Amino acid sequence: MPLSSRHLLGLQGVPKEDIQLILDTANTFKEVLARPIKKVPTLQGKTIVNLFYESSTRTRISFELAEKRLSADTVNFSLSTSSVKKGESLKDTVKNIEAMKIDMIIIRHSAAGTPFYLTKICDANIINAGDGTHEHPTQALLDMYSIREKLGKIEGLKVCIVGDILHSRVALSNIFGLETMGVKVSVCGPSTMIPRQIEELGVDVIYNIDEAIQENDILNVLRIQLERNAGENFPSLREYAKYFGITKERLEKSGKEILILHPGPINRGVEISSEVADGSNQIILDQVTNGVAIRMAVLYLLGTLN
Repeated sequence: MPLSSRHLLGLQGVPKEDIQLILDTANTFKEVLARPIKKVPTLQGKTIVNLFYESSTRTRISFELAEKRLSADTVNFSLSTSSVKKGESLKDTVKNIEAMKIDMIIIRHSAAGTPFYLTKICDANIINAGDGTHEHPTQALLDMYSIREKLGKIEGLKVCIVGDILHSRVALSNIFGLETMGVKVSVCGPSTMIPRQIEELGVDVIYNIDEAIQENDILNVLRIQLERNAGENFPSLREYAKYFGITKERLEKSGKEILILHPGPINRGVEISSEVADGSNQIILDQVTNGVAIRMAVLYLLGTLN
């Protein structure tokens, strides 16, 4: 069965069947990535534009690799060398790109709602690679895939998202996706970094990190987004690390096994210590590897709808 939409704008309202299909399809492409020749002709003849208005390492490279593994033609948009610097609007940029007969646009933008706007002005498939503090659906999908790969299931687990919930698009996509898949979700962080009325999304709020570790199977630890002035929400990075940092001592004190995820980039010594970031509890690099498989799955499922 195909996906229910020709775009991936977020995980809010996406049916369980769609998420399951993406995760299962990613299994096939994970096998492709293990071959000596990591390439299939699935999207040969398709042209995909990576339209990144914000800086990115993992997401951009992951999408580009996924496109090339599927034999698509890839075009990378660079903000610093584009006509945007001359005052060209987003609409004009996209309309000009579309006039070159492209099939799909991967968009990352600082303004929430930009991917949805693109669906109104062009005919290409649109995939959201992060829009402001709204959503980042492929990150949540790769997080869920990584959890399922490690623990053998998703449904029935307890996941706590820790840190800068207020500025995080990863948090929102994870909340929507995990709850759809039958996971009990909680959030933990300073009260100044927990959005008001977040409980209306069905999550529990925990203000003590030791309690969060004790009550959950998985911690998804978020980066403190200093570029979005997140540092104004607590006295100092040192104090944040003291009260909410994930350390080896904290994990050992809990006396339980808990799985650690992190979407990256990592602020070592702030939200997570180096011992934990490099330790046996984490699957951070597995997430990166799985990101390529998940994005191959999304590209394939959307690219073959047309």
